[in-house]
Amino acid sequence: MKEPVIELRLWRQFVAVAETLHFGRAAARLHMTQPPLTQAIAQLERLLDVRLFDRTRRSVQLTEAGEALWPQAVALLERARALPAVARSAAEGEAGHLRLAFVSTVGFTFLPRWVQAYRDEHPRTRLDLVEATADVQLPAIAGGEVDAGFLLHSPGFAPAGLEHLRIAQEPLVLAIPESHPLAVARSLPLSRVLAEPLVLFPRRILPSLHDALFGLYHASGREPVVAQEAIQMQTIVNLVSAGLGLAWVPESVRQFQRAGVVYRAIGGAAARQVPRCETSLAWRPGPGAALSRFIAFARAQVAAGG
Repeated sequence: MKEPVIELRLWRQFVAVAETLHFGRAAARLHMTQPPLTQAIAQLERLLDVRLFDRTRRSVQLTEAGEALWPQAVALLERARALPAVARSAAEGEAGHLRLAFVSTVGFTFLPRWVQAYRDEHPRTRLDLVEATADVQLPAIAGGEVDAGFLLHSPGFAPAGLEHLRIAQEPLVLAIPESHPLAVARSLPLSRVLAEPLVLFPRRILPSLHDALFGLYHASGREPVVAQEAIQMQTIVNLVSAGLGLAWVPESVRQFQRAGVVYRAIGGAAARQVPRCETSLAWRPGPGAALSRFIAFARAQVAAGG
């Protein structure tokens, strides 16, 4: 059987009678006359198909059903009164739900600080974090499955159809097995490094940076020797520790300390040939209020060097 739709007006009138146990006083509180109030309670009882009050000429008492409904009706009215404030708060971005995707590298650097700071500033905003590579993030952002994402890419890359904010730029460094001669070499000749087998991420997850690295090898007349592909930076570093090869990783990955791995940078003039990488925040055009506040927060963090 279809449940009846009951107006808030009827619940408000029921609560007034339940609190006063007097139709005359309840009517005065509601700024109405007694006959319409009596009719309203009768209508509510018909809709519910239960008796809410036992009435005599001398008294009005709640029935068992009325006693059970009274606190629930009070709570319903309180929630209804709160709705305008909830709507205003959400429209201003103070409340709401943000779904942010991120690549693992930002977890080593600014993301934990930013999440804590944003929660402190906007405690009523629910913030969900989803770790994902760019190939997963971009269609998820475009399709509205996530609101925004922190992407890793080569400098100058712009995600098609999305707005973006540059967050940081950093050099690539080498993760080297601790037992490898280059781990303790006085310098890292680029020609020697380019001859070593690589542990590398697949092109599909980071095409701009993948192409930039291949360009480094091709400019020296070499073809990269990819010994193993892996998706997550932590996995890449773990494979390096097992001696499968060297790996080019963002400098922030140095924060991931893994036994059996050392991190070293190319020095001297050759360092200018090594690609750099950037992190950006990307989102669909026309963000809502909550996301707009997060974007403003991110801009302030970048401007402050945070």
